[in-house]
Amino acid sequence: MRVMIFSTVYFPLVGGAEIAMREVTDRITDGSTSLTTGVEFHMVCARLKPGLASTENIGNITVHRVGFGRTFDKYLLPVLGTVKALTLGRFDAAWALMASYGGFAALTYTWVRPKTKLLLTLQEGDPLEHYAKRAGKLEFLHKKVFQRADAVQAISRFLAEWSIKMGFKGKPEVVPNGVDIAKFTTRISSVRRGELRASYGFNDGDVVLATASRLSLKNGIDDLIRSLVKLPASYKVLIAGDGEDRQKLEVLTAQKGLQGRVVFLGSKPHDELPGILQASDIFVRASLSEGLGNSFLEAMAAGIPVVGTPVGGIPDFLTDGETGVFCQPRDPDSIAAAVLRIQNDPALRSRLITNGERVVREKYGWDGIASRIRGMLVNLQRP
Repeated sequence: MRVMIFSTVYFPLVGGAEIAMREVTDRITDGSTSLTTGVEFHMVCARLKPGLASTENIGNITVHRVGFGRTFDKYLLPVLGTVKALTLGRFDAAWALMASYGGFAALTYTWVRPKTKLLLTLQEGDPLEHYAKRAGKLEFLHKKVFQRADAVQAISRFLAEWSIKMGFKGKPEVVPNGVDIAKFTTRISSVRRGELRASYGFNDGDVVLATASRLSLKNGIDDLIRSLVKLPASYKVLIAGDGEDRQKLEVLTAQKGLQGRVVFLGSKPHDELPGILQASDIFVRASLSEGLGNSFLEAMAAGIPVVGTPVGGIPDFLTDGETGVFCQPRDPDSIAAAVLRIQNDPALRSRLITNGERVVREKYGWDGIASRIRGMLVNLQRP
C-alpha cells in the first residue's frame, strides 16, 4: 500500500501534529508492534527554510520538500506539492495532516486523481474562528477539504464535531494523539529530582507549577503568571517552551514583581521533558483553546497532577476531581484556587496521580493508536 501524505511542514520544523505523524508512521511499518508491514509512506511539504533537503528519509517516510526556503512556500504548496506528488507514481490513498495548506494540497491532488481516497487528520489547536478568519474569501475551499474527505480522524470529540459542521458527510473517528509511555512513566530518583530543582533555582520547600507549551496567547501562560499574585511566595512557575509572546511574558513578570518566582527555560529537547515534569509539583495550562492537549497527557504519565480548562478536547481525558482539576479560561483567581485545592488535599493529589497515569496507560499508548489509524487507511481501499 502506497500512501501520499500532505503536510504544511515536517521535521525539523515540528509541533504536536508532526510528532504524532512520525510516532504513528514509524509504528505502522515496524514489525515490532505486530502490525503488518507493506505500507510505503511519502510526504510532500513546504520547504519554508533554506538549507533543508529536497528529499530525505525521516523515520519511515520519504519526505519531499517543495518551494524556495521561504515562508511563502506554504502558499505554493497546493500547486508545487501536487505536481511533485504526480511525479512519484500512483498512490492508494492520500492523507492530509490537518485542513490547512497541506489539506489544500491534498484537495488539489485528489482533483487531479479523483479516484484516490482521502484521509483527513484533524490536529488543530487554535480557536476555530481563527481558521475561518485566516481562510477569508477562500473559506469555501477550506470547507471543500472536509467535504472531499472519505474518512476523518479527529484527535478529540471537539474536532470530530467540527468536521461535521464543516461539511464532512461520514462519521468521523476519534483517535487521539498518544504518549511515549515508557519514557514518561520511568521515574527519576529523588537525588536527580533535587538536582534538577536546584538547577532551576528552586528550594525543597517550593511548590513548582510547570507548564510546557508554545508561548502564545492561546495557552494562557499570562494568566498562570498572574495567578502567582494570589498564591504564597513559595509557589513558583517553571515555563518550558518558547514563542512569539516570550518578551511580553517577561515584561509581565517584571511588572508584577515576580522575577524571582518565574523561570523561563526556553525550548528544551523533548527527551528532557519527563525530568522537567517530575521535578515539578503540579502541571498547569490554562488554555483558551485546545485540539486535545498532549502536554497534559505527558504530565499525567509523569506522575504529577494537572490543572486545565474545560475547553476543546481537554474534557476527553480530564474529569474534575478524578484525573485533574478544572480552572476557568482568563481567570487567574480560578487557577490559584485549583492549585491550592490540589496542594491542600493530599488524598485528592494522590487520586489524581493514580487515575491520571491509569488513563494514559489504558487509552493513549502509541501502538494502539497506530493500529487504529492503519485500519482506517486499509478501509479506504475497500469498495
